[in-house]
Amino acid sequence: MLTSSTSRVLCRTALRYNGRRFASHGEHYNEPSGWLFGEKPLPPGQKRVKEDWENVWYIGMIGGMGFAGLMLYYKPDTSVQSWALKEAKQRMEARGEKYQYEPSSSSSTTPPTSS
Repeated sequence: MLTSSTSRVLCRTALRYNGRRFASHGEHYNEPSGWLFGEKPLPPGQKRVKEDWENVWYIGMIGGMGFAGLMLYYKPDTSVQSWALKEAKQRMEARGEKYQYEPSSSSSTTPPTSS
């Protein structure tokens, strides 16, 4: 149990710091400058210097997209329709039925003419 003096100290401390935000490190606001990413355009003839993390980011993003594309291209076929087609073919072969259409020899190959 807390003693009365400890509870008074905790109550005072809570009242004193009530409403303060310790994670914000004070007032902070980035005023909009109107420049893209906050960078001013360089004078003519000067080249922009990349930061260290930019090349790593480009390689990671392009490599990740390429890897994802390859994985999607070579992913296994797990659709219900393809499974059902394989299953139906196996069952029909087990019963001795043909699963491909073969026209009968009595039917003609020319379409009927309308008269």
